[in-house]
Amino acid sequence: MADVDILKFVTDNKYVVAVAFVSGAMLVWPALRRAVAGATISTLQATLLINQQNALVLDVREAAEYEKGHMLNARNIPLGELEARAGEIDKHKAKPVIVVCDNGSRSGRAATVLRKLGFEQVFRLGGGIGAWRQAGLPLEK
Repeated sequence: MADVDILKFVTDNKYVVAVAFVSGAMLVWPALRRAVAGATISTLQATLLINQQNALVLDVREAAEYEKGHMLNARNIPLGELEARAGEIDKHKAKPVIVVCDNGSRSGRAATVLRKLGFEQVFRLGGGIGAWRQAGLPLEK
């Protein structure tokens, strides 16, 4: 009897059920994206990983953006080329990798790709290169 009541409610209130489902999915989606893409770290945490664990800094911006200023010793592989060129950084699979872009959107996608390719410790720099610059940390051209 209860199953019939639930079915009747759902059929009578299709739009309400659809809105509830969509809003619930919108609440869960960001958490799922963060879990897949990896942890976001601060400039301080990035500095510690670089200095203490010799982390690889992977800048996924386009070459022209990279040339305007990048973190010291950063490796540039644009996001669009990452899967094809991932073999260039295979030796870093077991080491921390800090993915950097302008503001964090490309680094999230890049981190997801790296995790799928077997990289174990992938971190995204929160706020991207802008946060690095704002913290007064060095850039090279």
